[in-house]
Amino acid sequence: RSVDEAFAGARAVGFPVVIRPSYVLGGRAMEIVRDEDQLARYIRDAVKVSGASPVLIDQYLSRATEVDVDALCDGDAVFVAGVMEHIEEAGVHSGDSACSLPPFSLRRETVEALKTQTEALAKALGVRGLMNVQFAIEEPHAPEPRIFVLEVNPRASRTVPFVAKTVGKPVAAIAARLMAGEKLSSFQLADSTYDHIAVKEAVFPFARFPGVDTVLGPEMRSTGEVMGLDWRRPGEDLAPAFARAFAKSQLAGGTVLPETGAVFVSVKDADKPWIVEPVRLLSSLGFRILATGGTAGFLEQAGFEVERVKKVLEGRPHIVDAMKNGEVQLVFNTTEGRQSLEDSFSLRRTALMMKIPYYTTTAGALAAAQAIAVKREGGLEARPLQSYG
Repeated sequence: RSVDEAFAGARAVGFPVVIRPSYVLGGRAMEIVRDEDQLARYIRDAVKVSGASPVLIDQYLSRATEVDVDALCDGDAVFVAGVMEHIEEAGVHSGDSACSLPPFSLRRETVEALKTQTEALAKALGVRGLMNVQFAIEEPHAPEPRIFVLEVNPRASRTVPFVAKTVGKPVAAIAARLMAGEKLSSFQLADSTYDHIAVKEAVFPFARFPGVDTVLGPEMRSTGEVMGLDWRRPGEDLAPAFARAFAKSQLAGGTVLPETGAVFVSVKDADKPWIVEPVRLLSSLGFRILATGGTAGFLEQAGFEVERVKKVLEGRPHIVDAMKNGEVQLVFNTTEGRQSLEDSFSLRRTALMMKIPYYTTTAGALAAAQAIAVKREGGLEARPLQSYG
């Protein structure tokens, strides 16, 4: 409730922290703060901290996987309608992150643990109707991942239409009848298995706002959603179906993924180990790899053939020139820190205006690379929504 308390709280929790004003929706004025200088700037520029306007400070879980769970409860019984794994890591607002239903990479035991925790929360809170829980999972593929509850909302979430279309159940209608006093048992709901997968993707209005940066963070910026559906072919695991569904979601949102050409890669130090796999996949497909100094050096050490290109501040010809000349078909760019964001703003803006697909998280970059690979293998097929049983 004071500037001194904010600094004391951040030191106690340990940087980086997530800080936001109390009582906001859509992550308004929420920010990931990595040091005391950034905290001082946030308090000075973004919010007014006082007893009447407190800020909340939470520990930031680096590289955690976020999961949304939608459930129905009649006060006693619970039905988990959908478990959605986010593609972008925790720290990107849930409304801006792409997600898949069912989860595309989580272990079955982890999904069951999430369902168990959701059921316990719904019963403890006495929910009647819909409930949404947001989880973050540290080391999600470890034998014993750490599961954190980010928030519990005893209401319908923006994910309900997506869940209803994917699982083929009128989730909102059932919730309304539960609120009116009916019991879950009257709807004969049961956990169903299905061979299809759906990917929800956010739609952003960046093209209408020339001065806005496209980097994703904890403050929600999307204005709509689309979904892509695909199904598992005989003998397939879920990975190819996920990649095809992701490709369809990008197409629905207006992003046409290239199948040949050059990818420009420039990522922050913490992301360098995680960019290797998408670069390896694209390199195997014949893409040329362009990168700025630090990223180029890292990728060369990893065994890739890289064409070095200058940053805008290093003089011409630089990366923005290459993009405007049609020499770049795909952009992977992650960054942090105020100066780095300002330095790389022009390349993200150019990608937007030139309609070059760009990804500002390594998880998004990997999903895009996988989608390009399956498009190259055999293209995409369309089926009516009603055929996904």
